[in-house]
Amino acid sequence: MNLYYTALVIFLVTYTGIIFTRLPKMNIDRPSAAFFGAVAMILFGVLSFEEAIQAIDFNTIALLLGMMIIIATLELDGFFSLIASKTMSLAKTPDRLLVIITLVTGITSAFLVNDAVVMLFTPVIILICRSLRTNPMPYLIAEIMASNIGSAMTITGNPQNMLIGISSGINYGTFLWHLLPVSFIGLFITIAVIRWFYRKDLRFNPIPEDNTAGNENHLFEYNFRSMNTSVPVFLLVVVLFFMSHRIGLSVPMIALLGGSLILIFGKIKPSLVIRKVDWVLLLFFASLFIVVKGIEKVGIMDSLIHGVALKADAKGLAGIHLISLVLSQVVSNVPFTVVMLPLMKTAGSELLWLALASASTLAGNATIIGAMANLIVIESAGSKGIKIRFVEFFKTGIIVTLLTLAVSFLMLYLKFLAF
Repeated sequence: MNLYYTALVIFLVTYTGIIFTRLPKMNIDRPSAAFFGAVAMILFGVLSFEEAIQAIDFNTIALLLGMMIIIATLELDGFFSLIASKTMSLAKTPDRLLVIITLVTGITSAFLVNDAVVMLFTPVIILICRSLRTNPMPYLIAEIMASNIGSAMTITGNPQNMLIGISSGINYGTFLWHLLPVSFIGLFITIAVIRWFYRKDLRFNPIPEDNTAGNENHLFEYNFRSMNTSVPVFLLVVVLFFMSHRIGLSVPMIALLGGSLILIFGKIKPSLVIRKVDWVLLLFFASLFIVVKGIEKVGIMDSLIHGVALKADAKGLAGIHLISLVLSQVVSNVPFTVVMLPLMKTAGSELLWLALASASTLAGNATIIGAMANLIVIESAGSKGIKIRFVEFFKTGIIVTLLTLAVSFLMLYLKFLAF
């Protein structure tokens, strides 16, 4: 019983730390809070060191690592800048620019981790908006929402989907097939809502042809020689994701294979790529696995789950969407998903797994602290003098979130009726 309360206190302290590390201007680190909780679980005897190691889901860690290596190489090659420059050159009006930013960000975020996408696209969007003499606010908010909505459709779109994909065993193609309509509709909802709220900033003004040329040449740098290797490897990895069940390779193994091929055959120095891997995020995930295993071992999860019987019906789908909306604003969608894993495994329903992936991701758009991608854009924009305030974001974010969650519930419920 003592271990029960010890684990409970460690869990509460850890998640309190995670909550407050996500507040802007707080000098507290999310991974350090999770790492403290993991160490405390071992130090106070809740878990042995061996049990802690076994608690880490190395499939998820491997998938993250492989994708990080691929993304880091593509970034160093200038692949993201190439996408940005080519697509933005199509914009002839601020209104069309909104559509391009939303669709390109959403589609790119589906196949590359959305945090990395917004990290690279944000400065590009700000530069282009300033060169076009248009307010960057609606475009940055659209970028945030599109990155979350687009990432919902695939296992590799965001960290929480990686967790769900590995834990549920749903193959890559099935995952995409079921959630593609939700994301596709969600992207157009985003465009419509942003247009409505920022209609005064989205006038059909002509874009000076020579206004961006000098800036683009300065900003966009490409290594086409290296891209001749990295881009085909990336495309091969995506194709293999869809074929994973047929070829007998797991999604994490395919990601590691792609990462190793890029390191060996790519033209970027491997040490440069490895330095860009987000090792801190890997530590954060490993630590969260240990903390959750600690409360699971002493029976806290059993206490929470007792009496809760999620079923693949309208009530179960609605419950997941509602709890995702609330708790993603409290602890963010990744830690929330980690805590939900034991309950989801008990339910054992593919439909509910898909509902968790969709709802936890879409719920991240409600507030600026709902998802990591939100904070990345806000911090990056803030460093360039653009302040995205809580209320400014919330007034569009909550509408987009409620509408997309409604679409998610409806689409998945229709699938339930089809079964």
